[in-house]
Amino acid sequence: MGAAGATGLVLGAAGGATTYAATAAGPGTALSTVGSTGVPFHGPHQAGITQPLQARGHLVAFDLAPGAGRKEAAALMRRWSAAAELLMAGKPVGEADSGVALDAGPCSLTVTFGFGASFFGRTGLEARRPVELDPLPAFSSDRLDPARSNGDLWVQIGADDALVAFHALRTIQKEAGLAAKVRWQMNGFNRSPGATAHPMTARNLMGQVDGTGNPKPSDPDFDQRIFVPAGGTQPWMAGGSYAVVRRIRMLLDDWEKLPPARQEQVIGRRKADGAPLTGGTETTEMDLDKTGPNGRLVIPDNAHARISAPEQNGGAAMLRRPFSFHDGIGPDGTPDAGLLFIAWQADPLTGFVPVQRKLDRGDALSPFIRHEASGLFAVPGGPAEGEYVGQRLLES
Repeated sequence: MGAAGATGLVLGAAGGATTYAATAAGPGTALSTVGSTGVPFHGPHQAGITQPLQARGHLVAFDLAPGAGRKEAAALMRRWSAAAELLMAGKPVGEADSGVALDAGPCSLTVTFGFGASFFGRTGLEARRPVELDPLPAFSSDRLDPARSNGDLWVQIGADDALVAFHALRTIQKEAGLAAKVRWQMNGFNRSPGATAHPMTARNLMGQVDGTGNPKPSDPDFDQRIFVPAGGTQPWMAGGSYAVVRRIRMLLDDWEKLPPARQEQVIGRRKADGAPLTGGTETTEMDLDKTGPNGRLVIPDNAHARISAPEQNGGAAMLRRPFSFHDGIGPDGTPDAGLLFIAWQADPLTGFVPVQRKLDRGDALSPFIRHEASGLFAVPGGPAEGEYVGQRLLES
């Protein structure tokens, strides 16, 4: 989780929301850059994977209704895809549209769809279930709630405006009709575009710069690591990716008792700017062999950044694109807050799994976090013009 986000997935995009006087009804003004930014629905990959982090997010999993099968799933994906295309263009969805987002533009809205392992058995498509959807191994630090894990279908919604994001969530729920019911739903957020003086990598709720070590789209092997190539055993997944979703609660009361210097030792990076403890800037490579005057490693051997580094895991890498969450304060005053961890990779067995196994064995951050929910979803490639998401699976 500590390397969530990417150098290329930065917050603080240019522009900011226009301020309106509460009593003025002057002439209309153009949408700000935040409101006017749109993301195409069609393309080789689904939207919501490589786009910059958005200010607001919703994750929701559905289970197909009893008796619903392949036919009903195909009809559902047609409805969802048609609705998502309109929503991402900033347009209302039919005459029954609630009007929640009526005054806004698309606001970088993305709607991303995925299938869980259980989807294939319920639709008679077990032979087309990818082996990459085999259950994730158990980790000793897991405290997973089955009711908030997995699901037949998964939808990720992100936007730079909370009302636009909610409108999309509500529309997707209504369009499910009788074919599927919500299994679980989670809400997240990030820093709003324009909130910083210049674009910069996100911070998580621990105050750490969180997103430095991600693979970058400019890397020559980026597509190989993140997207499923054509010609695989499941052709319908070409251009797709696998999403590992984890609700990671941060034990903030314990974390905030640590002095900043100790927090930096746990992470292996400076809190102020995200630079490695071995020096330089945020993007400077860590010198994992460097020792201090006392002869000890400058970046401790159990530091989160060291253990999760690709060079420490046989090159294993994921594109981490998370949201923070805060779901209230408990009776004991403890905040229910943390990270909605979302990691994208061409194969979770070579991406997420080896890194998490190593973190599970001795990460200094482990005492301050708790994995409370988990899911793994196959996210097909983007639909071509005239296609709906998953059509190559459901109609093959």
